[in-house]
Formats: sequence, C-alpha cells, structure tokens
Amino acid sequence: MKKESLMKTKDLRIIRLSDRPELKERMAQWFHEKWGIPLEAYQESMTATVRLRMIVPQWYVAMAGDTIVGGLGVIENDFHERKDLTPNVCAVYVEKPYRGRGIAGRLLNCVCEDMKEARIQTLYLVTDHTGFYEKYGWEFLCMVKEEGSDEEGRMYIHR
Repeated sequence: MKKESLMKTKDLRIIRLSDRPELKERMAQWFHEKWGIPLEAYQESMTATVRLRMIVPQWYVAMAGDTIVGGLGVIENDFHERKDLTPNVCAVYVEKPYRGRGIAGRLLNCVCEDMKEARIQTLYLVTDHTGFYEKYGWEFLCMVKEEGSDEEGRMYIHR
C-alpha cells in the first residue's frame, strides 16, 4: 500500500471523548503508549470528562477508519510550575505514517474552536518544538519550569 493511500485528509474524523465515551479505555491506552504517563492517570482524567461531563479535562482523537492516528487533550496543568496559566493543551501526537498531512493542525483548530464555544478564550501549551505551533496561531509566551525539575519548556498561548 502506498503511503499516499493510507489516508485521505477528508476521511479523517476528529472525535471528542465526551461525544464517544465508549472510546475511553481505548483512548487512555493509546495516549499511555505514546507518552509513557501511567495508564491510570489517563483513565482518571478521562473518567472526569465522561462521568462529570467536564469541559476540562477533555480529550480528542483523530481517526482514519477505526484507527487512532493522532490525539491531544486539554487539562488544567501540563506538569509545569505556572499554575496560573491554564487550561493546557497536552499530549499532542500524530502517528509517524500520518505526519505532514495537517492532522495536528486540524486537532489544534478543533480544540481551540471547541474551547471558545465553552467560553474558554485562552489556551496554553508547553513544548520543546520551535516554529511548529506558530503555523496554527499559537504565540510563544515564556519559558516555564517543569514541576519538580530545573528543566524548562516553551510555553505557547492561543487567544
């Protein structure tokens, strides 16, 4: 199968966990495998989304057919010391064979629109990437220390 035929962008669906709660365990496992954060942490956050019908946290996946090809979440704090900069987009990931097709951009645009509808105008994001998020309307804000570490990450803002 040629790489181009793996997925056409129009065949991609962005799914919000609160709309498809039956995907909770599958999504938690997928994010756990990508980021190495304990599975229980994802399950707990996703349970709050589903059971408590919370706006934050919220989780999204991009699906090509029945395959999760990308995802991201919105949580209060993405393990950094600036508790005042909230909520945070986190765990942005697109599977390698699907990169370069605008999937991350579609996920980011979807979450920004979704949060604006919920009256959350400002989002934050911590990353080591330079130049990527700017393509989608994010602006560098400041450097932030990771919780319990001297390591710093780049904090971006989307308004």
